[in-house]
Amino acid sequence: MHYFSRKPEGELRIYKFSIHIRGISLKLVSASGVFSARRVDLGTKVLLENMIVKDYWHILDLGCGYGVIGLVAAKLAPHGFVVMTDINKRAIKLARINAKLNKIKNVEIRHGDLYEPVKGEIFDTIISNPPQAAGMRIIKRLIEESVNYLKEGGLLQLVARHNKGGKRMFNLMEQVFEDTYILGGRGGYRVYIARK
Repeated sequence: MHYFSRKPEGELRIYKFSIHIRGISLKLVSASGVFSARRVDLGTKVLLENMIVKDYWHILDLGCGYGVIGLVAAKLAPHGFVVMTDINKRAIKLARINAKLNKIKNVEIRHGDLYEPVKGEIFDTIISNPPQAAGMRIIKRLIEESVNYLKEGGLLQLVARHNKGGKRMFNLMEQVFEDTYILGGRGGYRVYIARK
């Protein structure tokens, strides 16, 4: 069973936990059939610790899962707006529950594949912990198509294990964008930034 499928199958198990990061505390509800269901994974934590988010920004959390990245971004940009998307219907349901649970109103959660739910919109930043298990073809589309959804000067921010696909992902970013760099990392994970 894959967390990046439209409708995860199998027994539904609910998990509850909280995260405290960058001065923000969130209570989270998760469930089987979504990525890193029992706790916030290290890659996501590294991205949360390092991601660049400014107030008043229009932000896209691509492949939002149960919503932790988009919700932290919404708290970091109280006058900004975050669109969160995922192909997984269970993830969408959980992200909506978590937005409500944490009383976060400057978000909108939409169902769909990659950029399909945000056609015609542009963002100051696109942030994602991309589904590497979905394969390089999906990662390639995510990177190549991002330029159509970023403002001039906008940032694509991704995280991956540097020695497990991250290096390849960064090379792809370098082919598409002139301005790329590695922002930070730990535990083998790096945050990769590309500026349009």
